[in-house]
Amino acid sequence: MISSNDLRPGTTIEMDGVAYSVVDFQHVKPGKGAAFVRTKLKNVKTGNVQETTFRAGEKIARANMEKKEYQYMYATGDEFHFMDNETYDQIMLTREQLGDSAKWLKDGMPVEILYFQGAIMGVSIPNFVELEITDTPPGVKGDTASGGGKPATLEGGAVVQVPFFVNTGDKIRVDTRTGEYLDRV
Repeated sequence: MISSNDLRPGTTIEMDGVAYSVVDFQHVKPGKGAAFVRTKLKNVKTGNVQETTFRAGEKIARANMEKKEYQYMYATGDEFHFMDNETYDQIMLTREQLGDSAKWLKDGMPVEILYFQGAIMGVSIPNFVELEITDTPPGVKGDTASGGGKPATLEGGAVVQVPFFVNTGDKIRVDTRTGEYLDRV
């Protein structure tokens, strides 16, 4: 059990047999009456977001999410194949199950697959990945003074803004949480 005062973004709780991840929270102490915690909760399975209010200090069940190490192998259409690092069993996930994570996947990448009550709930990918640029327009000489950038398509399909000096074929490091270019590798 966890107190509603201890809720933070990323915390996973269980209500009515459903797992929710805390997206946002706000501790409110009105001038009159008791304090309360207003939260935005994301359903881990469906992705729906709902607002819920808890009394300050209310006890909430923490969801027991099991994480298991897998290695991304390859994709066929909208199916993504992963291998368990311990048993070498293979599983297949759809683009819907992966959500936004699909565009950052690279062959051989280690990932954690999240389970809740034996069912796959999602995939946790590394925060920083190194990917090759498959397409970007060439930089124009003298255009670097503006300090802007240009769009670049990466090998997984993601499109990020990069500086003008970065070219097709370069490997770059990207933050998967924000989709920002970090540096050239």
